[in-house]
Amino acid sequence: MNVLIAGAGRLGTQIAQVLSAARNEVTLIDIDDDRVAELRNRVPVRLVAGDACEPALLEHAGALTADLVIAATGEDEDNLVISLLAKRQFSVPRVAARFNDADNAWLFDERWGVDVAVPAATPLISLIEEATGATDTVALLRLSKAGVDVIETAITPRSRTAGLALGDVRLPEGTVVATIVRDGQPTVPDPAVRLRPGDEILLVSHTATEQEIHAAFQ
Repeated sequence: MNVLIAGAGRLGTQIAQVLSAARNEVTLIDIDDDRVAELRNRVPVRLVAGDACEPALLEHAGALTADLVIAATGEDEDNLVISLLAKRQFSVPRVAARFNDADNAWLFDERWGVDVAVPAATPLISLIEEATGATDTVALLRLSKAGVDVIETAITPRSRTAGLALGDVRLPEGTVVATIVRDGQPTVPDPAVRLRPGDEILLVSHTATEQEIHAAFQ
């Protein structure tokens, strides 16, 4: 799957890392040159600096061949323009957008090219299922065509893996760590990194269940 993500904030960066780990072609766009430069050595995806509201920039980023565009900037106006361009000008099959102001929710529909709209506090639900909060291990994403699950688990002070190096954690077969989110920042999952309470770990697996991931870390 070829994915364009506009907005390299926490949400956009996390989704980029997860989808990349699931063997998708991902391009992450941000208008902030410094932010793009900062992410170049941290996020294993294609990075493009520029304004995703500009048709020429979207075309350069690959909108003509994209299967999915995710508009995840912090500005509702920008997300609407990106969605409309993606759907109307580039005929992208699937467009997901977040709205930051609840008063603008009514705008995020098919008239603006939006297939899936979610509030800012919620992950993009076309790709990521809402975490229920009922457990610290939640299945977030199912790529049905690839048969891939993305599962999140959180390290707590009671987790037996707290203090262990990531490389010392025995993962279920067919499972890889996509990213570790620490202090709100996604990082490359180096095997030498020692897990701390508060770490959120996103894993990609073809075979493991939530219960198996929970057992490995908790």
